[in-house]
Amino acid sequence: MFKAFRAFASFSVDDLAKAEAFYSGVLGLKVDSDRMGLTLHLPGGGTVFVYPKADHRPASFTVLNLEVDDIEEAVDELTRQGVRFERYQEGPVTDEKGIARGASKNLGPDIAWFKDPAANFFSVLETHRR
Repeated sequence: MFKAFRAFASFSVDDLAKAEAFYSGVLGLKVDSDRMGLTLHLPGGGTVFVYPKADHRPASFTVLNLEVDDIEEAVDELTRQGVRFERYQEGPVTDEKGIARGASKNLGPDIAWFKDPAANFFSVLETHRR
């Protein structure tokens, strides 16, 4: 039977320096850099490997979800740092801050999407801690 001893996710970017500055400076993640790319150390454990790709195409789906205790506070802080949140008029409709208010409608967590410098989708979402 197959048995892995560790796992990690990965995605590409078009500019490692911009990505590293954003992930460490704006998102506050611990980032290690080597000649192959970046390792993002995630809150709660785990890692994501970010690699450069000359013909990078941004993911059209969310590649990283960051759980927060207070989505209002998180969105406000990231907005102050220049992050622009996506606005949706259909599907998961968002409010003026870019937050889809799913919790009050029993439609999942409150969540807000934004893009990293390489235009990959990220989110912040408010969940109850497990």
